[in-house]
Amino acid sequence: MVAGLIAALIGLAAGPSAGAAPSAAPAPAAAPTAPAAAAATPPLGHIDVVQINGLIDRIQVDFLRRAVASANKGGAVALIVQLQSGGGVISPTVLHQLNDTIARAPVPVAVWVGPNGAHALGAAYPIFRAAALRGMAPGTRVGKAPAPDPLAGRTLDPGQAVAEGITIAALDQPTLGDFIVNLDGQQVGSGVLHTAAVVQSNGQPRRQPNVAVRFEKLNLVQQLLHTAASPSVAYLMLLIGLLLIALEFFTAGIGIGAVAGTGALILASYGLGALPVRVWALLLIGVAVFGFCIDLQAGVPRVWTALGGLCLLAGSLWLYRGVHPSLLALAAGIAGTPLFMVAGMPAMIRARFSTPTIGRQSLVGEMGVALGPVEPEGTVEIRGAPWRARTNRATPIAGGDRIRVVAIDGLLLEVEPDSGGARDAHH
Repeated sequence: MVAGLIAALIGLAAGPSAGAAPSAAPAPAAAPTAPAAAAATPPLGHIDVVQINGLIDRIQVDFLRRAVASANKGGAVALIVQLQSGGGVISPTVLHQLNDTIARAPVPVAVWVGPNGAHALGAAYPIFRAAALRGMAPGTRVGKAPAPDPLAGRTLDPGQAVAEGITIAALDQPTLGDFIVNLDGQQVGSGVLHTAAVVQSNGQPRRQPNVAVRFEKLNLVQQLLHTAASPSVAYLMLLIGLLLIALEFFTAGIGIGAVAGTGALILASYGLGALPVRVWALLLIGVAVFGFCIDLQAGVPRVWTALGGLCLLAGSLWLYRGVHPSLLALAAGIAGTPLFMVAGMPAMIRARFSTPTIGRQSLVGEMGVALGPVEPEGTVEIRGAPWRARTNRATPIAGGDRIRVVAIDGLLLEVEPDSGGARDAHH
């Protein structure tokens, strides 16, 4: 009997659900505490868990709304939102509507800021506060809420949040499993959550979750679009798309680079449309790439290269309002773009135009055909490959006409119509 009473007292110390069942009636000394607690536990249910990471955008807002509806329709014990966000790019109206959905949800909604080192700042903090139950992992912080919230200019660690009554009981919640266990016995409205049961482990009673956990995630397309709406990703996709299009232009062809560049620009367009962008800074980045292309055409870095570098620097630093790319993304964009345009691009073009079988100088005197009008510039086909070309003759060359290469000017072939053109010494 003494052993049974000691086990019951230990169960009470473990938490609310640990003390509810064993204290109902004294048990024989040989009877373990865990089966008694398990017998009093309600039938096994399930908890839905969704993860919200990064800046909160419309995709995640819609995802959260669907998760609340799905948890209610599916009969979930609760919906847990694992939150790790430094803010959002949604309007105050949309944020207010989302918070109202969470606060009025028929199913209990709990928000856990984790894992260790995570934070819920800016627009993420009102979502945290809107939940009926809230918890934080060690090393996390919440706050910097939109004005006029008292936490508009400061953040709280887990201990401070407990002291101010923002989170639930002052229990360790380093993992999602611990948070689920700590939800046991919490009152929400007129009901009480049952998420854990007492079991014996190494001769000691302990609590463990007695509910199934179902994780819901964004689908592949939603994840791709959410990633594209990241400030760093949208910025880098913009530069990569512009540089790949420029590369295809100077190599006189439409290939993998053009397709990849178009795809990058599409993703960048979506991301920039969801982010607070300064239009003038976006235009500066376009001017920067155009300036690099002018000097690339001339064959030597000059004033346009310097102007392009300054425009790129200003456009990159002031591209967004309120959010910013990571330092690594800025360094890659600001340093990588001039390096690619001044050193990488000319090297690739020289390799393209100076192979042993198709050296540029060997093309002088070659015959070919105009792939389109050359008036004065266009594209011609020489030895089965497309080349950018220009004619110095007064008469434009029509598409399909036979042409002859008479000279090389930088990256352009100087051509003239076959009829009446001076024949090179090779022929």
